[in-house]
Amino acid sequence: MQIGPVTLGGDAPIVVQSMTNTDTADIQGTTTQIMQLADAGSELVRITVNTEEAAAAVPAIVAELRRQGYLTPIVGDFHYNGHRLLQDYPAMAQALDKYRINPGNVGFGAKQDKQFSDMIALAIQYDKPVRIGVNWGSLDQSLLTRLMDENAKSAQPKEADEVAREALVVSALESAAKAEALGLPANRITLSCKVSRVQDLIAVYRSLAARCAYPLHLGLTEAGMGSKGIVASTAALSVLLQEGIGDTIRISLTPEPGGARTQEVEVAQQILQVMGLRSFNPLVTACPGCGRTTSTVFQELADEIQNYIKERMPVWANYDPLVKEMDVAVMGCIVNGPGESKHANIGISLPGTGESPVAPVFEDGKKVATLRGEDIADQFKARLEAYVESHYAVQPQQQAV
Repeated sequence: MQIGPVTLGGDAPIVVQSMTNTDTADIQGTTTQIMQLADAGSELVRITVNTEEAAAAVPAIVAELRRQGYLTPIVGDFHYNGHRLLQDYPAMAQALDKYRINPGNVGFGAKQDKQFSDMIALAIQYDKPVRIGVNWGSLDQSLLTRLMDENAKSAQPKEADEVAREALVVSALESAAKAEALGLPANRITLSCKVSRVQDLIAVYRSLAARCAYPLHLGLTEAGMGSKGIVASTAALSVLLQEGIGDTIRISLTPEPGGARTQEVEVAQQILQVMGLRSFNPLVTACPGCGRTTSTVFQELADEIQNYIKERMPVWANYDPLVKEMDVAVMGCIVNGPGESKHANIGISLPGTGESPVAPVFEDGKKVATLRGEDIADQFKARLEAYVESHYAVQPQQQAV
């Protein structure tokens, strides 16, 4: 599936996406946050389109993004009134790169089929791909009731939670089949079935993946705040990704008060990178500290080097793509420090408590320098910069080819 410059599904790399939390009617605020998310590495950004004011703002938001050189595809998130907004605001319908439709609240009763059909017809008219996104919190209650009634009549009834999980999968698959019957090509459909519990998410996506070939969007919905949200999302998605399930992911973190929305992008990238599925930025290996490392020097240096890498990546990104796979080690004592530093592309082993006040530096497994003094951080950053320049920078003769 092609969505602007992004390829989704098949053998394409797993795509990182995110969602704004601004009022979409605020053109400047929403545009700014989309750019921040894109700069952090979000390859798709979803925005809420819930009011006439939001719908009217979409073309201006997309136009400003494109004017500033941002090609990130923008996905419109529709609930309840999406059929009407897409009909009444054709410029918005055209400006968006993809529509997200929730079959649980696209309409109710007799209106449900018509309003779903209207949205699919508009997706076909404007040649837009669609994500059919089912959610535990807004599951089609008529479908759930139907499956619960069928289960009650079964000779071996299942637990209610198992029936609810099946309802999520059936909702997604039946909606996709309906969309195809209306004329939307299968290669324009992505599915998602989001829940907020780890084991439920794993079970649902295993079932969904076994029963369809559509690209799947993974995400633990309402994952929570801070370490809980990060751990829960990582636990669920890592299992599925290891099994080859999932084509695009989002980490639905609740931001800390005053925290950056971009954290969800960074966590998604880190999950993919530590699993060896994609590379985004050089990784810093650092020891946790123990009684041998009573000084905070190694902690401060690890943080400083991590921030330095983040600052330098916009420049390094123009070098050999393999720079994203570089490993950097900042270790705190002689026990594992030299060994870990030798395993990294470049590493430093700081002195632990009672050790000689010197810090050996290793490059590609070989000791190349010993740093001393109060400015070890600056010395190591200089070594790091020189290593990147010598190993990853495009040389003039390469540019001339």
